[in-house]
Amino acid sequence: MKVESYTLEVVLEAERGFADITREVQEFVEKSGITQGIATVFVTGSTGAVIAMEYEPGLRKDIPEALERIAPRHGDYAHHLTWGDDNGSSHVRASLLGPSMVVPVVNGRLTLGTWQQVVVVNLDTKKRKRRVVVQVMGV
Repeated sequence: MKVESYTLEVVLEAERGFADITREVQEFVEKSGITQGIATVFVTGSTGAVIAMEYEPGLRKDIPEALERIAPRHGDYAHHLTWGDDNGSSHVRASLLGPSMVVPVVNGRLTLGTWQQVVVVNLDTKKRKRRVVVQVMGV
């Protein structure tokens, strides 16, 4: 089995920063030469997430609004008392979405649905440069 690792940096706006990185992940798969296996996509940092979604304006509005209902930005978070900052909701939201995803690689291609893209999300209260690690494993 072969394992290849790559990194990508993406600058994202605060709280509603989304970036479709599907093309870059597919390019890493092609560069790896792996035709059968998996691609793991992981964002470093505890207020970032990686999700599969239809990357369209409506959902880029709907997802933050849904997260606001689940973990309100100005809610009362013990995290604020621990660290003296304001991003407790960011940590909760990131924990709900998750920092990674795994996509099967078949015949050298990511096996995504027609309306499914690999998207990195910044949930922090500040603009951030997010480092994404892509690891492709297989044969």
